[in-house]
Amino acid sequence: MRDDVLAGHLQELRRGTVVVAALATLTRPTYGYALLEQLADAGFAVDGNTLYPLLRRLEKQGLLTSEWNTEESRPRKFYRSTDDGVAVLESLLAEWAGLHASIEKLR
Repeated sequence: MRDDVLAGHLQELRRGTVVVAALATLTRPTYGYALLEQLADAGFAVDGNTLYPLLRRLEKQGLLTSEWNTEESRPRKFYRSTDDGVAVLESLLAEWAGLHASIEKLR
């Protein structure tokens, strides 16, 4: 198998799962760079140029909320899942489990 073919399919698979991973992580307030680190530590290496537009999109959809913390020497924007974001996360996880079960039946 060609590595470039596999890499392309892996990228497609990860593109959808990073939304789930971000929503799962953001059940508690987290700033962007810390989110990048947490995702990387969990095996989701995400580029900042991918993550920050995703966060803005999820916020625009009402799935995240954000606020600036200016109490520290360096202002940071903290993100957190909204109730709608948690509901979407639960739906996505249920769908993921169903898809996984279906694929396992096919193996």
